[in-house]
Amino acid sequence: MQPTTVELVIFDCDGVLIDSEVLSMESWQEVLTNYGVSLTKPYFIEHFLGKSMEHVEWVVNKDFSLELTTAIKADFQALLFRKFENSLRRTPGINDVLSNLQALNVLYCVATSSSLERTMKALNGTELLSYFEKRIFTRSMVEKGKPAPDLFLYAAKKMNVKPENCLVIEDSKPGLAAAVAAQMPYFHYKGGSHLLDCSETNFSSKANTLNSWDEFNAYIPDLFNARKINE
Repeated sequence: MQPTTVELVIFDCDGVLIDSEVLSMESWQEVLTNYGVSLTKPYFIEHFLGKSMEHVEWVVNKDFSLELTTAIKADFQALLFRKFENSLRRTPGINDVLSNLQALNVLYCVATSSSLERTMKALNGTELLSYFEKRIFTRSMVEKGKPAPDLFLYAAKKMNVKPENCLVIEDSKPGLAAAVAAQMPYFHYKGGSHLLDCSETNFSSKANTLNSWDEFNAYIPDLFNARKINE
């Protein structure tokens, strides 16, 4: 599904704006190995990527008979935040994308399954927070997280844009499924280091896959009718 007139771009955060998912995977691997759990990359992508903490707790308990206690989750968050401070980077080219959208007066926001604390810390640490102040929407703001459409529909409503005039950019299957459920056009962004050498999903094709932000910039003349938006 391709947009006709895009008025709002809804970005996921982890793995889209920031190259954080590989750090999250490494943190979970290091923490869970202390409890005899070996977390593979395919398992992480299938069961952790784009999912809420509540889902992660459920799937770890189901598959490994391990309860993610408050202490375990605190260890994970502390380790992740240390990795953020030392290794977190923006996805290459995202600043140019945001600057191009600003130049066209196209609205944009972020809608993420992560907590507000984690999102604010990540955006601030990568110097992206100024782009998204007062335009950050998180899982806690809606009843159901991705793959339900609630978060994207909530963001669109708050930004006063109809769903059909939104464009979602996501890296995870739950996020892409949420875009489909919200009846919003979408791109599958695969420029994060965690998706290197990963196969396509049921939601992605060559036509709607972005391997880099340079590819998105090339789409801009077709995606955005600047004259109409500026009226």
